[in-house]
Amino acid sequence: MPKSFLAVAVATACAANAYAEPTVVNGPMGFDPIPASAYLQGGVDIEASPWVIPAGFTQSIVSDESDLDLYVAEDWNDMNTVNESKAHAGRFLYRTHEVRSGNDARLDGGLGGSVSVVDLNTGDAKELATRYDWEALDGIVWTPWHTIVFAEETITSVRPDPDHPQATSGLVYELKLDPSDPTRAESVTVRPQLGALSHEGLEIDAEGNVYVIDENRTGAIYRFVPDTRGDLASGQLYALKAMSTSKTGAAEWVALDMGQVQVSAREAAAAVGATSYCRPEDMERIASTLYVALTCEDVSNPASTSGPGAVLAVQLGNAPSVSYVVAAGKNAPVENRAAGVTGFRGVDNLADGPDGKLWMVEDNAYSDIWVFDPDSKDANRDGYRDGVYLFASLKDVGAEGTGIYFGTDPKTLFVNVQHSDTGNDKTMVITKRK
Repeated sequence: MPKSFLAVAVATACAANAYAEPTVVNGPMGFDPIPASAYLQGGVDIEASPWVIPAGFTQSIVSDESDLDLYVAEDWNDMNTVNESKAHAGRFLYRTHEVRSGNDARLDGGLGGSVSVVDLNTGDAKELATRYDWEALDGIVWTPWHTIVFAEETITSVRPDPDHPQATSGLVYELKLDPSDPTRAESVTVRPQLGALSHEGLEIDAEGNVYVIDENRTGAIYRFVPDTRGDLASGQLYALKAMSTSKTGAAEWVALDMGQVQVSAREAAAAVGATSYCRPEDMERIASTLYVALTCEDVSNPASTSGPGAVLAVQLGNAPSVSYVVAAGKNAPVENRAAGVTGFRGVDNLADGPDGKLWMVEDNAYSDIWVFDPDSKDANRDGYRDGVYLFASLKDVGAEGTGIYFGTDPKTLFVNVQHSDTGNDKTMVITKRK
């Protein structure tokens, strides 16, 4: 049966008892941190309530494979966005499905990735677009010009785009919706000027520049400046180059060969000495800061390609600079899963919270959701703010939380449960009681 998210939220609000504002983390999603990861709760009620969450919050399923089942195996719901502008803003949730060659067999007999949409008023879910050559669709973002941009996370293409067969990695696509029906795609256009890369994170700034990354162990960070705001058909792709061997401090955006970027932006970036980081995955812009999740960066040794991961901050503007802002052993605990010690490891997706805090989810067994407050104190003056807090932990051990995202409701967090141990991938909301 389709699930009406709004109806569930209203019923929850009416049934909830009054709950005092927490004292540890304030704001619309204010909470008292949970004490630990879900180590002792793995496998317990992982279908309807897979997350350990703070007091004062509820969790519910928006859409799962009982109302939209596209693939023979799990549907691999990945990233989320809503229609953030125009009519009915916030009503429609759009998702990418990260299937790739080997697990992209469709129930209709076809192959290939897809983008789906859920009407949050009615709970109706449907496929918005699919193609045989789409591999590992991942990042998705609503643009200020009212389109949807999404991308492929594939390092080496198995089924290249037929219109751009020279591309050796994933590409970016732009989907235009039917003006009279936001659940129908009017057109989908490939945007090779944004680079052939293993794409995951996508972000857009106020000027209409688009930021992309290369989810590779030597991946760079990129900025695309269109010739005309809102038109991604032409422009210049740049890669970030830090001036120091520490990969931090003053930096610059270096222009790339626009012919080469459509074959391999990775090679174009290497040719100009762009700075490489270890598996940059997602990005989130909060005001003039671009945060980047690095799944395996070891900040104690910039040359290393291993470690628990970190979050990088790129200050945008005329004089960009780079710093690490969250890292295990700095302002977040070091994980020891064997000993049942909760820690920060494998940070994957990021979200801009309703009050400027950064929300982070791990690609890790017992996937945790953490919150970073960039306005918190730096008590020991080591450059790392102290405000990193544990919000939630996934009891579904084989799964990972993905696509954390706030739409138009500041008290509702969307998050997917991908490759669930139940075989039922799902999109959920974690909502603060009214």
